[in-house]
Amino acid sequence: MNIYVANLDYSVNAQNLRELFAAYGEVDSAKVIMDRETGRSRGFGFVEMGNDEDGQRAIDQLNQSEYEGKVIRVSVARPRTEKPQGQRGHFNRERTGQGRQPHRRDSEKHAE
Repeated sequence: MNIYVANLDYSVNAQNLRELFAAYGEVDSAKVIMDRETGRSRGFGFVEMGNDEDGQRAIDQLNQSEYEGKVIRVSVARPRTEKPQGQRGHFNRERTGQGRQPHRRDSEKHAE
């Protein structure tokens, strides 16, 4: 079972998560998601537990509990959805010139 853990204190690391969830069963993996640019924790992570019953028990016991001074949210992780290429909010720089023409100021129109 893949488990999502949110609202983690920025000091929490993967080993801390592993230890927290180990009280409920065998932990296959634990990961705290880090910001690519700063290297700092983004405040959430994932824990993989091999036994679904153990995972559900951990969710039931840990959700809305206090850990390292913060109330954490624990739930079953949703499957990751793939974003289509080019849909990340950036301007598409590879335009083909179709569509609207660039705006020309009145002074440019009369200069011709």
